[in-house]
Amino acid sequence: MISETDILLRILIATALGAVIGFERERQNQPAGWRTHIVLVVGATLAMTLSINLAMQFHQFAPNGDPARLAAQVISGIGFLGAGAILRYGPNVKGLTTAASLWTMAIVGLAVGAGYYLPAAAATGLLLVVLELLDLAEKRLFGPDLAVTVELHLQDRPGALKDLNKIWKRHQLNAKIVSIRKNIKNKRLEVEVSFRSRKTDLYELITAEMNELEGLESFKIS
Repeated sequence: MISETDILLRILIATALGAVIGFERERQNQPAGWRTHIVLVVGATLAMTLSINLAMQFHQFAPNGDPARLAAQVISGIGFLGAGAILRYGPNVKGLTTAASLWTMAIVGLAVGAGYYLPAAAATGLLLVVLELLDLAEKRLFGPDLAVTVELHLQDRPGALKDLNKIWKRHQLNAKIVSIRKNIKNKRLEVEVSFRSRKTDLYELITAEMNELEGLESFKIS
């Protein structure tokens, strides 16, 4: 069985590993940061050590006891916590990477709890490299991933929506029409469009196109 002293040591190691990734997420202003990652890894480590000890302690009563049974519930249960880290702001979705890091760090905690210190440390180091260096490389190679919503007020004339679609296609923007409202009395259209793009001059591009659009009365980019 794992001694209480060894369990405390493993919890301390898990705390250090969770702090490394949690600190990186905190720097990125993510919803699950330093404290969340530390608490998660410590809990997973304790669950793993408890799972091992229970299987050994009651082996004579349950010879087919599975030391991984309790730990397996951590992997499936962490999905609920990860889902809470994913936030949606209109077309923007934030937190997917943080949710994945939470799930991965839960497994790191299980590894520490089982005594696999080196693989746990290696996984933490690799995860840190992915979060830090690949994030910088992605922005350098492709530019920032921008999510934009455009609200337009224009005259309800024949071909108005077709002219809008031509703009998105001309600049290879995968636009999604969120809503279209018609004011029949005033012959006006209110159109809300959202899309994602890595074009660094996206706002300037849209502004220039909108100023040339026939029948446009006003527009708002957010």
